[in-house]
Amino acid sequence: MIGPDDFRWTRRGVLSAGGLLALAACSPPAAAPATAGLTDLRGRALAIPTLPVRLSVDDGRYLIALSLIHPDPVSVLAAWSGDVNRISPEIYANFVERFPALERLPKTPSSAADFDVEAVLAASPDVAVVSLGSGPTDAQVSQLEAAGVTVAFIDFFTHPFENQPESLSLLGRLTGREAQAEAYNAFRTARLKVISDRVAGLSDSDRPAVFMEAHAGNGPDCCNSPGRGNVGDYIAFVGGRNIGADVLSTASGKLNLEYVIDRDPAVYIATGGPHLARAGGLVVGPQFTADQARASLRRVAGRRGISSLNAVGTGRVHGLSHQLINSPIDVVAVEVLAKWIQPELFADLNPRATLDEVNSRFLAVPYRGDYWIDLNSPTSPQGD
Repeated sequence: MIGPDDFRWTRRGVLSAGGLLALAACSPPAAAPATAGLTDLRGRALAIPTLPVRLSVDDGRYLIALSLIHPDPVSVLAAWSGDVNRISPEIYANFVERFPALERLPKTPSSAADFDVEAVLAASPDVAVVSLGSGPTDAQVSQLEAAGVTVAFIDFFTHPFENQPESLSLLGRLTGREAQAEAYNAFRTARLKVISDRVAGLSDSDRPAVFMEAHAGNGPDCCNSPGRGNVGDYIAFVGGRNIGADVLSTASGKLNLEYVIDRDPAVYIATGGPHLARAGGLVVGPQFTADQARASLRRVAGRRGISSLNAVGTGRVHGLSHQLINSPIDVVAVEVLAKWIQPELFADLNPRATLDEVNSRFLAVPYRGDYWIDLNSPTSPQGD
């Protein structure tokens, strides 16, 4: 068993005791931490001695977050999780085209797998950026910190409205891009305020029941759904009632088809992407034409039980890229959901224009193509 003391020596290479003493004798006093007063999403104080730092990340979507604030997000990484499906193969290819070094970066397990202390230390980061709720255990944090690696917890996905701005600000401070992080946070806050102001006066009866089926069509069974937190927060924020929140205490889970039929939601939203192509599920994204995306949505909505829902009968059937909704640029998905769930209230919203502005003002690697689809729209899948 390798212990914390072993990691301290293996992280940067072995130095002799004499060399360490000589270094200490000739080195100037240590500088005050450049990030004094910095805390992570667990409220833990972080002391980073110098900037810039090199990061490891346990979620590929943090690459998107970094690209909002840094012109070369790959340059600040010592390692990444390599979970291409979380950002989509198309977006990954775009990143590699722009930043070929991404393909050569060491890979560590994603937050969906067991945390691997050895893999992180082998990459020799200054800071391990990890996911709140699914990152390392306390014992593993202690191992990393004993080896000189600072551990910073962030969260863009479990409770996005509460934690996304602070998480991006933390990434900004760690990379010396505070101003850029605050600029994006201000942009996102202004867009969200338009929505929150309009839904403030809605009564419960004005909020339609919504069933969002996550990874729709991934196998014969229904029904993956958001619960409390994560995407469920988006649905409530834009003026809908997420039927999953009534029975799922976690951020996501599975509903019985009978329950979905009994609730008979007024709006049905499927999420999917290229990862569902082989399963015959919802496919949407830049790899697919509008006709392909709409055909897959029609197939998903035509399954047993789902086809009987009021939402299907009235044509309120929509498809959304999973890579967009679980994303640091979730403000675009929020606007799309607002138009679907409260179409009269948000007829003037233009999610396509919002995505274009995010691309032009912030993202180092722009999002190309279409990421949402309406079943009955004969025109653009952007729903503008």
